Amino acid sequence: MEKFNEYMIEFGQKILIFAIVLIAGIVVVKVITALAKKAILKTKLDHTVKTFLYSILRVLLYALVVLISLNTIGIKVDSIIAAIGAAALTAGLALQDTIKNFVSGMIIIFSKPFTAGDLIEFEGVEGYVQSIRVFYSTIRTYENKMVQIPNSRLTSNNVTNCSAGDYRRVSLKFTVSYEDKLSMVKSVIYGVISKNDKILADPEPKVYIGSHLDSGVEIIVFVWGVPDDYFPIYFSMQEQIKLAFDENGITIPYPHLEIANPKQEDLSNK
Repeated sequence: MEKFNEYMIEFGQKILIFAIVLIAGIVVVKVITALAKKAILKTKLDHTVKTFLYSILRVLLYALVVLISLNTIGIKVDSIIAAIGAAALTAGLALQDTIKNFVSGMIIIFSKPFTAGDLIEFEGVEGYVQSIRVFYSTIRTYENKMVQIPNSRLTSNNVTNCSAGDYRRVSLKFTVSYEDKLSMVKSVIYGVISKNDKILADPEPKVYIGSHLDSGVEIIVFVWGVPDDYFPIYFSMQEQIKLAFDENGITIPYPHLEIANPKQEDLSNK
């Protein structure tokens, strides 16, 4: 009974020391994380990066407090760390794709090939980046559909960021008849361009003569606008140039197929 009492007293002391160290550590961690949160919020990092850094810091500090608390009462933490490492290795083998997405998410967050709000094109999907998460990114298409793409695919394949520059080129192609005067065609197109206030004057719009096709001459038009005005410029130019061609008698050729009348051929042969 005396040994049991001594054991209980010793055990109680260890529990008390563990609780004191743990509580003190938690208080210190809260102070440190509060100061760190203020410092992180003042940086110019992306909001996703700020949240991730703050979460990682909290997890690491709390884990450190638990290990220190266990060490103060004589529990060897080496075996615990080894067990955690073995478990992490096993989980890592089972969750290879998840880990790849996590690492890719960190690459996207820190290297910033695109950020939330950018217009991107990826494997036939075109839309605005709604959010960048640790494991996947969400794209909002023009049809307002939400497409979730694993981050590992975004880092291992080509992604076109249409919002990376201050302006974006709109490329247009038209075909006119060989009978039309090319100087007048170019003048009409430049006139349409000058009336569109969404088209930038710098870089300067260009109108070129492209290929000589079977049914007409190809006209290539390059104009520039801010990324958000790409489609308004594109569709407006398609409509306004067609109307301008009609007003000025410029012909847009199209394939014709002439079918001979068998009765007329028989009469001609007779």
